[in-house]
Amino acid sequence: MKKNILYLGVAVIIGLIGGYLIFGNSSLSSIPESPDNHNHSEASINEMWTCSMHPQILQSEPGDCPICGMELIPAEASSEGLLANQIQMTENAMALANIETTIVGNLMEGNDDGVISLSGKIATNEENNAIQASYFDGRLEKLNVSFEGQEVKRGQLLATIYSPNLVAAQQELITATSLKESQPALYKAVRNKLKLWKLSASQIDNIELTGEVRENFPLYATVSGTVAMVMAAEGDYLKQGQPILKVSNLNSVWAEFDAYENQISQFKKGQKIKVTTSAYPNKEFDAVISFIDPVLNSSTRTVTVRATLENNESLFKPGMFVSGKIKGTAQVPGESLNIPASAVLWTGERSLVYVKPNPNRPVFEMREVTVGLRSGDNFTVTSGLENGDEIVTNGTFTVDAAAQLQGKKSMMNKSGGKTMTGHEGHLGMQGDSENKSNAMQTMKMKLSKSFQTAFQAALKPYFKMEDAFVDSDASQVSAIAKTTLAKMKAIDVSDLGKMEKSHLSKSIEILGAISASTDLKKQRAQLVVLNENIVALAMNIESPAETLYVQKCPMANSNKGAIWLSTEKEIKNPYYGDDMLTCGSVIEVIK
Repeated sequence: MKKNILYLGVAVIIGLIGGYLIFGNSSLSSIPESPDNHNHSEASINEMWTCSMHPQILQSEPGDCPICGMELIPAEASSEGLLANQIQMTENAMALANIETTIVGNLMEGNDDGVISLSGKIATNEENNAIQASYFDGRLEKLNVSFEGQEVKRGQLLATIYSPNLVAAQQELITATSLKESQPALYKAVRNKLKLWKLSASQIDNIELTGEVRENFPLYATVSGTVAMVMAAEGDYLKQGQPILKVSNLNSVWAEFDAYENQISQFKKGQKIKVTTSAYPNKEFDAVISFIDPVLNSSTRTVTVRATLENNESLFKPGMFVSGKIKGTAQVPGESLNIPASAVLWTGERSLVYVKPNPNRPVFEMREVTVGLRSGDNFTVTSGLENGDEIVTNGTFTVDAAAQLQGKKSMMNKSGGKTMTGHEGHLGMQGDSENKSNAMQTMKMKLSKSFQTAFQAALKPYFKMEDAFVDSDASQVSAIAKTTLAKMKAIDVSDLGKMEKSHLSKSIEILGAISASTDLKKQRAQLVVLNENIVALAMNIESPAETLYVQKCPMANSNKGAIWLSTEKEIKNPYYGDDMLTCGSVIEVIK
């Protein structure tokens, strides 16, 4: 009996399970699939991964950060309902990038008091330049002043010249001296001839007195100053009037500033200007505008505004960067808006800012604006913003980089469209700049201590070469590139991996091309590829001897962007030089 009951119970259970499998599945299949199932699948496909330390990195699959090697973490869900020119950033990304915003307000009365800031350089005062020439034909036997920067005093012995014509003239004088009483006119003519050759009266009297002819005749300086150019060398045959030295008197120098086209009406001759320089940050020098270039530079759309500075203490050196502050002559309209200069991204054609439309959400919107005069560290905005708008004033380039990575409209991407990320390309050896990401990316490398030491030694002439690029001096670039090339070739590569060797060999190849060229435009094009490889190696140096700054100009390389390495935080753009000296920003610090 008990056995029958047990069998019956088992049968009931089996029946229930079978009924559930048959009818339960049938009923479930009649229920339409939840749209949520599709959403989860789609979300897993479209999930993006980012780096907690480098939030500009966005990749479609997990892995390691291409910059620091840290494991990627899931990014926050993609922003929905955003406009084409809007992006959303995480709070973490904003904090790491030190993004700051400011609410725009009307230009306050007395703010900077209409002061306009200008950037410029110290130049030699060409009115004080002089040429030291040879006043007679001859061979330059000895040159006592042989390098630029050497000080010259009036009356100093500059050179010794052998001149057949001067030998003959001395013999004529000795003969004429004996006929002084009978033929005074002849005697006087011979003396005047020697005077025209810049011989002093004492020199002429000494020839008469001794009756000796000097074959190698001394040449004395007729001016005082600093040698700006040596124009002859020992052994040269000189013609009468041929220059030997160019001498500059640096007791006064020119401060030459670049003023934009829309600022021209603000300046006039005789205006007072206060000049400062990074060499003496606590000093302000008073000067007066002495010249405004009547011709506009069509490539930079600027004019030169010049002031003369007294330099009796030799504080100013030609080539030194200076800043000038001047109160404009025109009044700024009271209704204009005032924004910090750091908020504006300028492409050469457009001026852009990033606006935060909702103060409670980390959403930013690119907006094109029209800027007016620059007053101190601020721009006046004539259109594109309204009173009360909140704009990004610090970290603007980072926000723009995030927009590029998210395929939104950005500084260099007017119409939008996806740019490359992580696995689609890496910084380095191929030199295909068109296929490089606009974000700072590089690979992890293993560099031995000996390699790092030798590589940092090779960077010293590299930095000097970049200074020559800043000065737009193609011949100097070529010369220093040869020195850098020799240092790079001397590095031991026996303990390097394949990837590390590829970066170094590409650097050596490009340095060879730069050193063999004197075409500045070609050199700068090659510098783009060189820097991609140099920076890739430098990013893997452990505890460098000095802090290194990776800097980027988004307009270089035909608006594709280009990077370079510097020991200074201050931007000095090697791709444009004086034309756009401060275009760029620091995107990475190596220390």
